[in-house]
Amino acid sequence: MRKYSLLLAAFLTWVGAWAQTKSLHQLQQDFIDLRFGMFIHFNMPTYANADWPDPNASPALFNPVKLDCNQWADAAKSAGMTYGCLTTKHHSGFCIWNTQTTDYSVMSSPFKRDVVKEYADAFRAKGLKVMLYYSILDTHHYLRKGWITREHVEMVKNQLRELLTNYGEISAIIIDGWDAPWSRLSYDEIPFEEIYRLIKSIQPNCLVMDLNAAKYPTEALFYTDIKSYEQGAGQHISKERNALPALSCLPINSSWFWKEDFPTTPVKDVQKLIDDNIAPMGDAYCNFILNVAPNRDGLIDQNAIDALAEIGRKWTNNHRAATLSPTDVPIISSNLAKGKRADSSWSWDFAISDFATDDDFTTGWTSNPAVEQPHLTVYLEKEQRINMVVVTEKDTEAVSRYRFEYRINGTWQPLFEGNNPTRVKIHRFSPVYADAVRMTVLERKGNFSIAELGVFNER
Repeated sequence: MRKYSLLLAAFLTWVGAWAQTKSLHQLQQDFIDLRFGMFIHFNMPTYANADWPDPNASPALFNPVKLDCNQWADAAKSAGMTYGCLTTKHHSGFCIWNTQTTDYSVMSSPFKRDVVKEYADAFRAKGLKVMLYYSILDTHHYLRKGWITREHVEMVKNQLRELLTNYGEISAIIIDGWDAPWSRLSYDEIPFEEIYRLIKSIQPNCLVMDLNAAKYPTEALFYTDIKSYEQGAGQHISKERNALPALSCLPINSSWFWKEDFPTTPVKDVQKLIDDNIAPMGDAYCNFILNVAPNRDGLIDQNAIDALAEIGRKWTNNHRAATLSPTDVPIISSNLAKGKRADSSWSWDFAISDFATDDDFTTGWTSNPAVEQPHLTVYLEKEQRINMVVVTEKDTEAVSRYRFEYRINGTWQPLFEGNNPTRVKIHRFSPVYADAVRMTVLERKGNFSIAELGVFNER
């Protein structure tokens, strides 16, 4: 009977989500209007005094005997927060929900309670939105560079399917450890478009946020619905220039997961948090999420509780951020040009054409200033379907007018010619088949460098 009840609940969640589907632009505006939320890093690292614990740490360690998610929700409300986001699985692979995908979970611990359910129920009961964090990188299950199999991809999909089916409306999934310089798990090994479309098929109103700002330019949405900035990793949003829906995150303590010195070490200064983050972020189209780490008993320490209440006394959430202008929809498909052969007109010193297809936005092909109309070509090895080209300049917005062509049956055909002075130039078009794509720069201001020439076939 329980099986059929779960199936009915899942069906009703799916029907309800589709019945009230919003545009991506509206979802992005709703998200930044939330203004302020609580990140909750609580998982196996809580019991290791390290953010990266032994991936084979015993489930017996996880035993939050006083767990009270209502305390977390009350603390969030006291600060004027509007949502929470819980680490359902971190990089060492321990799942804190009742999953059928692995025994490495809370159900194999002495605790044997579904933490995700208790969190979701508590926050929803207080009128707070529910978001979930999920790590693609999983060192316990060898979901890491060089080990990925199709079974790993299916495990990711099944875990996300559980999280998006069994816990009601999920406003956003925050994904970590994917295509990051330190995880080295690409969007090809774990196919982003496949995962993205799975999430949207279950809950169309669920935003997909990948914490990938360390790699991708700030001027476009590469593989995420919301641009994210982890301040502790040196990622800081430009309050003056940002035009995309964004998220900025920071822990109230010295690190993300609870450490033994947290109860006796002062948390971050409340007034500084308000002045530097909570109050001004909304004017920059940015939502601020403050991490508060529960301790090994499953409770938030008193010094953090007091700081959150003080925030609520000093700052009032008016639930209004700056009005967001529509932006290009996210780039979600694999880059067909990545790692492919490239050629060009005369380059500047060592900055040859290969640097425009190396999947690294810190390098680039730089034209020699003596060339009047420089050109760059990427070879796709075989004829294949394409419907988008994205060109990203490395450091400037120097290229203003240019032409794209594609090659089919050995003949070059026109694709686009016009102006676009922005740093990231996104062009979507009706599908064509091509084995090469060429860009010719017709007008520019001074010299320039192309960080990446991307070619895509979006579904």
